[in-house]
Amino acid sequence: MNKKGKSKVSPTASNKKGGKGSKTKNKQQELIRLNKFIAHSGIASRREADELIKAGLITVNGKVVKELGTKIKPTDVVMYKGKRLKGEPNVYIVMNKPKDTITTRSDPQGRKTVLDILGDEVKERVYPVGRLDRNTTGVLILTNDGELAQRLIHPSTRVPKVYIATLNKDISKSDMEKLVEGFQLEDGFTYVDMVFYFNQKRKDKIVIEIHSGRNRIIRRMLEHLGYEVKALDRIEFAGITKKDLKRGQWRYLTDKEVGFLYMISGQKIRNK
Repeated sequence: MNKKGKSKVSPTASNKKGGKGSKTKNKQQELIRLNKFIAHSGIASRREADELIKAGLITVNGKVVKELGTKIKPTDVVMYKGKRLKGEPNVYIVMNKPKDTITTRSDPQGRKTVLDILGDEVKERVYPVGRLDRNTTGVLILTNDGELAQRLIHPSTRVPKVYIATLNKDISKSDMEKLVEGFQLEDGFTYVDMVFYFNQKRKDKIVIEIHSGRNRIIRRMLEHLGYEVKALDRIEFAGITKKDLKRGQWRYLTDKEVGFLYMISGQKIRNK
């Protein structure tokens, strides 16, 4: 049952815990655009960096720089709010998120986060692209490429996400049709792009493709129809899968996979 044909990309994955795969880094050039340097530091997207520059909040070698398009040397001292920015290389990671982990950099309640799983092996300040519930498992992208992350989660990009939902009871075909046709929730009209039984023997288990990024949207849609979601596992995000990754394992994305993320988000690959 679907509103559109399904295109699935299954990139090659490494199955080694701790991610010994390809690490995509931008080559340092003699000169680099200031907004790009700021974006690479992880504090803002390139567009947001332009706003910081125009507002006079960025200094280079002690002088305020307001001119857009300014280029600097990698060795120049760039400051924002009294803190020196470091133009880190871009890093892209896929994790098979386990249950009972938080998709934030830190948690005031001291609960385990996805950054705790990465530990000290990843030196760059990466952030999760979007969020998964504490009890939702599966594919999670982490990066310090703020501009790409914003594009991937922006509603206009319509990035596909695929989940397997295990319910407290069998779901009827008529209710699956309702998921595709759509209905009104408290925060607006919603629908899924595709839904089908995981197999004919397990009608309490379904595969759902959706592009909406609204909070807990799948759980809320199924609860609206009278079902309790016992387990929710994201098996694909923007064409990236968790193939060969066990729960709690992660790896760096390949150059090919990073290129695909840029393509699906409608961006040009940096420094290409």
